[in-house]
Amino acid sequence: MYDKVLLCPGLNPHLHQDSTPCLVHDPDASSAGADRKLQQNQDAPPKRSNVGGRGHVKKDGNKKEVVDLRTLLSQCAQAVSSADTRNAYDLLSRIKQHSSPYGDGNERLAHYFANALEARLAGTGTALYAASKTKRISAADILRAYEVFVKACPFNKMSNRYANNSIATLVQDSPRLHIIDFGILYGFQWPCLIQKLSMRPSGPPRLRITGIDFPQPGFRPCERIEETGRRLATYCERFGVPFEFEAIAKKWETINLDDLTIESDEVLVVNCMFRLRNVPDEMMAENCPRDTVLNLIKRINPDMFIHGFINGAYNASFFVTRFREALFYFSTLFDMFDATVSHEDEGRRCFEKEVWGRDIMNVIACEGTERVERPETYKQWQVRNVRAGFRQLPLNHEILKELRTMKKLYYNKNFSVDEDGKWMLQGWKGRIMNAVSCWKPTNE
Repeated sequence: MYDKVLLCPGLNPHLHQDSTPCLVHDPDASSAGADRKLQQNQDAPPKRSNVGGRGHVKKDGNKKEVVDLRTLLSQCAQAVSSADTRNAYDLLSRIKQHSSPYGDGNERLAHYFANALEARLAGTGTALYAASKTKRISAADILRAYEVFVKACPFNKMSNRYANNSIATLVQDSPRLHIIDFGILYGFQWPCLIQKLSMRPSGPPRLRITGIDFPQPGFRPCERIEETGRRLATYCERFGVPFEFEAIAKKWETINLDDLTIESDEVLVVNCMFRLRNVPDEMMAENCPRDTVLNLIKRINPDMFIHGFINGAYNASFFVTRFREALFYFSTLFDMFDATVSHEDEGRRCFEKEVWGRDIMNVIACEGTERVERPETYKQWQVRNVRAGFRQLPLNHEILKELRTMKKLYYNKNFSVDEDGKWMLQGWKGRIMNAVSCWKPTNE
């Protein structure tokens, strides 16, 4: 299962003689059925989507009630904001009658937003979010849900592919590569790069990864990062790539240059995909922690800084504005799943609950330092990066061409891979959902 999800499609390197077959996700073999299904999704007429709540019909015997869930949710958020508790609970009751984690995209969206609104009313948002973070979910269970996501949606796979191919191009014949990964999480990005490096004609470089993430609650703050390191070490041993791993579990703005082991004879890459949104911004501290992290990366002086993030605008301090933007953003995601994954798929439900549902709970029901979901648009991040002393590197159009072909062959026609200046943008039905760009510190 790990191989099918995490390795590069179409690459079949010779493995060391062992009894374990390489379950590479070969588009001509193991994934043919899934790819045919995705192609059928592209060829089929577009589904009528009710995301946004317009004209949703709930049958009750012979009666039909037309429910606008998006309007009900917005009215409920307004009532919560103005402390109109009675009206808020009345609206929640109506929403819950027409929402479900097993329904269509609109019903699922309403389910998770209603849960978050209810938690905000009851003052339990922080506790519920903290409980979801401490709940032990195995990497294998998360991977099953992630498999559904990457088969249905190209966002993560293409962002990782662009980053990995950029790194492989940069390292060329260099004997040593050091990647400092801010927000390594389960390390799902790296097996494909390890596989690719093992096939380098001059032989693989000595790979060193410094995995950085926020400390986990409890007595073992570094446990998940260390498990990630062990999994990556297994891949490196299997593909014959010399490997070292170092784990750092700290608040990112407290990390110093002395915490990192940097050697002069290595190609140095800093990677941060989709996680700087979890670092506090100016609203939370006079000295902005995001700028502190960017200044640290500047001092690290990498040969390349790869920066990817979701293109979200739901970071307003005013609750109703934030709610409206979050509803807009997540409705696009649920619409995307509705068009590409069946309602009955358990991996879909797990991903919606454990990833999107948890993020929605944090955005809607948590405030202050407890609200860690604080995304910004790619244009806002461009201002931050330039201000911190980085210059943007040109897009690699060879990689971009490969990704566009991949999107056309394997994914729904409503996905897009575009460029804006030196940004690679991905979207769904015209809405930009994430962005990736490569940077380098300026000499000044």
